[in-house]
Amino acid sequence: MNDDSTSRIVAGLRAWIRNAPAGAQLPPSRALVSEYAASPLTVQKALRRLATEGLVEARPGVGTFVRTVRPSRGADFGWQTAALRTPRSVIPQLAGPMKTAPPGVIELHAGYPGPDLLPERLVRTALGRAARGAAATSRPPSAGLPELRAWFAAELASITPADRTAVVPNDVIVAPGSQSALSSIFRALVAAGQPLLVESPTYWGAIQAAHQAGVAMVPVPSGAGGPDPAEVDRTFRETGARAFYAQPNFANPTGAQWDGERAEAILDVVRSHGAFLVEDDWAHDFGIDAVSRPVAAHDDAGHVVHLRSLTKSVSPTIRVAAVIARGPARERILADRAAESMYVSGLLQQAALEIVSDPGWTSHLKRLRTQLRERRDLLVDSLRSYAPMLEVELVPTGGVHLWARLPEGADVDRVVRDCAARNVWVSGGDEWFPAEPSGPFLRLTFTGPEPAAYPEAARVIGEVLADHPRSAARL
Repeated sequence: MNDDSTSRIVAGLRAWIRNAPAGAQLPPSRALVSEYAASPLTVQKALRRLATEGLVEARPGVGTFVRTVRPSRGADFGWQTAALRTPRSVIPQLAGPMKTAPPGVIELHAGYPGPDLLPERLVRTALGRAARGAAATSRPPSAGLPELRAWFAAELASITPADRTAVVPNDVIVAPGSQSALSSIFRALVAAGQPLLVESPTYWGAIQAAHQAGVAMVPVPSGAGGPDPAEVDRTFRETGARAFYAQPNFANPTGAQWDGERAEAILDVVRSHGAFLVEDDWAHDFGIDAVSRPVAAHDDAGHVVHLRSLTKSVSPTIRVAAVIARGPARERILADRAAESMYVSGLLQQAALEIVSDPGWTSHLKRLRTQLRERRDLLVDSLRSYAPMLEVELVPTGGVHLWARLPEGADVDRVVRDCAARNVWVSGGDEWFPAEPSGPFLRLTFTGPEPAAYPEAARVIGEVLADHPRSAARL
């Protein structure tokens, strides 16, 4: 009720401010208390909100006044051009999936599950417990809390064959989310300017991390079953690369999962070249009709650097991931992490540990599997009914995305803009290619809010494509 009263006062004062000249004094707090029948605390909260919005300014001992609009004068930052020189690498601007949609929009563009798919009760309880414990005020080890590292190690060890040496907690490094971890991995394993093999298409965040690290990405075509091992071998031989970034399970954006035979073949190729496989297991918790099968479970010679994130499946606020690596590679990655951020918040690590150790976590994952299946199937059926010109080659057995090919010659950017103009936000596929796109694609996420709106979104996409002028070829 207090928040409702605050919003009512803010709305009333905004209307008053619109008709008031700059510098006009607002009625005193006592008068506002009487006019709005609110407490002095509520009135002060409303005034602070207006000040935060830049509409008013408080003058201690005098009153609150309509903020004077200062003339906007562009500063001359030309001197910085000379000081900064040419950038080492050009990092793409904010990617489409990270953009915030306005209210009332059907969101199929973002990669983070909505709050209704997250273990909200577990997160709130865990954060409260962590805040009351020693983690709130103590500095954790650089590699991460021992108990959390042990949990990550035990998870991978539980699926490791008996004839392979399982990972141990000392092989684990806790990082503040997978994006930061990717940057450290690329810097530690690949020298600036040196080649890094990447699947094409691949995760846009990995493309950005590679740009930031200054490495030279070499695309390896990847389809519904993953990349061809022979093509991976050929590219290693031609480039002399020593690392290959891949998503063997429920790849973003295609949803592809390597079968056991392909995974073993690619691991053999990596071993033969004395190289690393950077395995991004971002969707470990998002199995629908299959489970994640980490390649790292079949490697005990340190060729696989495994990345396991909790951020998407737990909460965007719990930015915790694990890098599992062995030998000198682990020490280099740890050194880079320590130089960049010293350590990950002990509070977040403890909260993450509380969540994944709670019996409710397993129950949540079971419910999540059912929810993802229902949403995936609804979106697939909706597209087939209302946008049949979109080709969904693979209905993924896990993950949170559909990868859909547009009709040949389609202008991806225009399709995205036209859909947004009709309140449906989608992601253009061009951002998932490390080089030129192999065709026109959309990536559609089925974990956004209001899944009941998926049929309407598909209808809008179908209408946009029906009205969309297509050229015979894209030059």
